[in-house]
Amino acid sequence: MSRLNLTHIRKMKAEQNKIAMLTAYDASFSHLLEQSGVDVILVGDSLGMVIQGQESTLPVTVDDIIYHTRNVIRGSESVFVIADMPFMSYSNNEQAISNAARLMAEGGAQMVKLEGGAVIADTVKQLTERGIPVCAHLGLLPQSVHRLGGYRVQGRETEAAQQLIADAKALQAAGADMIVLECIPAPLAKQVTETVDVPVIGIGAGNDCDGQVLVLYDMLGLTIGKRPRFSHDFLLDTGAIPAAITKYVQDVKSGQFPTLEQQY
Repeated sequence: MSRLNLTHIRKMKAEQNKIAMLTAYDASFSHLLEQSGVDVILVGDSLGMVIQGQESTLPVTVDDIIYHTRNVIRGSESVFVIADMPFMSYSNNEQAISNAARLMAEGGAQMVKLEGGAVIADTVKQLTERGIPVCAHLGLLPQSVHRLGGYRVQGRETEAAQQLIADAKALQAAGADMIVLECIPAPLAKQVTETVDVPVIGIGAGNDCDGQVLVLYDMLGLTIGKRPRFSHDFLLDTGAIPAAITKYVQDVKSGQFPTLEQQY
């Protein structure tokens, strides 16, 4: 069985077939997610908080992501796998190329994810020109949480919204093959999704995006502390982990998730 590829993911956007994405960090969950119909697994630096117990994603290393990506690859056969590039692992082009190559060659990832707008466009260009697919991440940037002053909705003001749209266009022009939008107003996410040609995945960005992603532990109600408003406890609804993941996939595909309660 071959893994989903970018051609298939692009086709899903073109055919308005919603993309269901979840994070995973080990073989058991990656197998379960695949069996439940998840299209894309993100090996997120969120593992720093939900696996390692860190206060933020910042302490996560490239070696950490490689280790967990290997586990996810071993547990799955057909899902598309994206690996996060950790904080300061792409601060210059040479470093970005080296670390992204490791995530793919050693970890087995099919794509890497970077946080930032037009400021990282050259880095995205350098990676994609070398055959490394890139997912860009806009809106709330967890790796910049200290500069942003906490986990807050982004793009509410007109100027900020216009900048985000410009960033999305710049990243697509640089070669980005996918964009994640986190914690932005639903109308803005809809505008971005309609503006760019690449698949747009939302997390707290309304249901007009081409797909949705959540942190696995959030949607299973296992989060330590307060669950993000944009998430939902699917385990509480279903009573079993496999059923919860299947319900998430079904609700994303049908457009039932997210609801108005989970967007801004």
